[in-house]
Amino acid sequence: MNRYCTADAALLFLRVTASVLVLLVHGLPKAIHYASQLDAIEDPLHIGKTLTLGFAIFAEVACPLLMIAGIETRLAALPIMLVSVIALGLVHREWTLDQGQFAWMLLIMFGTIAIGGAGRYRIAWRPRRSGRRQV
Repeated sequence: MNRYCTADAALLFLRVTASVLVLLVHGLPKAIHYASQLDAIEDPLHIGKTLTLGFAIFAEVACPLLMIAGIETRLAALPIMLVSVIALGLVHREWTLDQGQFAWMLLIMFGTIAIGGAGRYRIAWRPRRSGRRQV
């Protein structure tokens, strides 16, 4: 196994495991328990609880699914990172490093994915370019 294949396998492992973790721990519980989450969620950017929760669900459900598939991986990592930064910087400013370690780990994992991309092991998805015939 050459080093590029190993790097691609490492990116696949990181992308899938980090995304499944966010999806199971944060995303699906928010989506499944939407009404109770709407009451509980904070609105640190003052854009409304519905929009705040909607963005959190997008970041923690849709983006991990895109990342698992390897579709627009670098772009999909950014909303997850943004939610983590908002949690650390605005919602839970009082957290010590120890208390915020999960959010810091998400920043590290998804920052690494944003830098490294999807790697070779992904679903090949590209929009058709107008005027060009696909062969």
